[in-house]
Amino acid sequence: MNLRRLSAVSFGHMAIDIINASIAMILAVLAVPFNITNAQIGLGGMAYALMGSLSQPFFGVLADKFGGRWLGAIGLLWTAAFYYAATFSQDYFTLITLMTVASLGSGAFHPQGAMNAGAAGGHKATTGTSIFFLLGQMGLALGPMIAGVLLEEIWMLGPRIMAIATLPFVVWMAIGLRKPLERVEEEPPPPPPPATAEERRRLQQRIARTRAVSNREAQPGRRWVALAAFAVLVALRASVHQIFYGMLPKYFADLGFSPTQFGFMVGVPSVAIALGSMSGGIMGDRYDQPKILLWSLLAATPFSWLMLDIVDGWVFFPLAFAAGFLVGIPHSILVVMAQRFLPDRQGLASGAILGFTFASGALGMGLAGPVADVYTLSGVMHVVAVLPLLAAMCAVFLRTRLETALPMAPAAGSAD
Repeated sequence: MNLRRLSAVSFGHMAIDIINASIAMILAVLAVPFNITNAQIGLGGMAYALMGSLSQPFFGVLADKFGGRWLGAIGLLWTAAFYYAATFSQDYFTLITLMTVASLGSGAFHPQGAMNAGAAGGHKATTGTSIFFLLGQMGLALGPMIAGVLLEEIWMLGPRIMAIATLPFVVWMAIGLRKPLERVEEEPPPPPPPATAEERRRLQQRIARTRAVSNREAQPGRRWVALAAFAVLVALRASVHQIFYGMLPKYFADLGFSPTQFGFMVGVPSVAIALGSMSGGIMGDRYDQPKILLWSLLAATPFSWLMLDIVDGWVFFPLAFAAGFLVGIPHSILVVMAQRFLPDRQGLASGAILGFTFASGALGMGLAGPVADVYTLSGVMHVVAVLPLLAAMCAVFLRTRLETALPMAPAAGSAD
């Protein structure tokens, strides 16, 4: 594992996501002076996320071509510069315009980041990717906490300080990623223990059954079903993630909490999402990935609902932590699954999956805001809390290939 490269790109991820996570906080505290509605908060968050997400496949192609050595540093610097300029805005339109332009830097950063993290992980690509997302999620957790305190104490001077504080990370990435990307091949597995005739017979039967399933799933209809289920799962989970990040500050502000208070209330599930993403990456290297997706999303639903209702006292925090942890588990697994679709174009695959994730989450948030103005924000948030249940149903249609534990001669016509 290349720790120098992995640490540079991961801490850069933390820095850029601290800025990304503070956007919702700024919109929440400016809702009264700028007369911002729930629909405008949702549409503003959607514009920011869409600009960053739809540009990611393009930047993913550039990362494949140039190795992503400068995209990370330049992307972080771009975002910080326009974010800094946006803090001087005197109206909603100017604020959102500058923030949306700033998100192009995030779009440039993420594909090369995921590609570099996977390569730096070597034979533990999922673990390396999960470390990258862990630091990013930590940034998403710290962003609301830092922004809440600074906005309450020194108003817009706080976000300006946050933008300037990213500059050391720009330098770190420029130095840490200056060498060309080198992929480490997977380490060969240790030699298996001697197998008895009975063990080989059972294993041969197991392989035959697996190949039969693989051949059935290779049919176009089954492939499209699995791909559609994967896409819907990603979209639903991303909507939960994005709407919670974008609308929870306003939800808690409407309940009477101060920026410092709701900054920490949003930060707790964000920390948990980070730890969940890391844990999911480690589990994804060892266990059946679709089952991990299924059970984590099923378990996330009741906790997501309860954390919206129990907001007073210490009970809120373990509920919010459990909800965030369970929602976070699938993230690294889904990214690595997507990369395996295009093993020779992992920059493009990373850009495509992350772009689709952010875009679908952004569209969900853009829909949630206007609906909240028509009905209630509380009602919308409770509907969002049950979306993990629908995402879990999609995981039933996903399959993974069974790997053999003993060396066997491939059968004729093997699809392996």
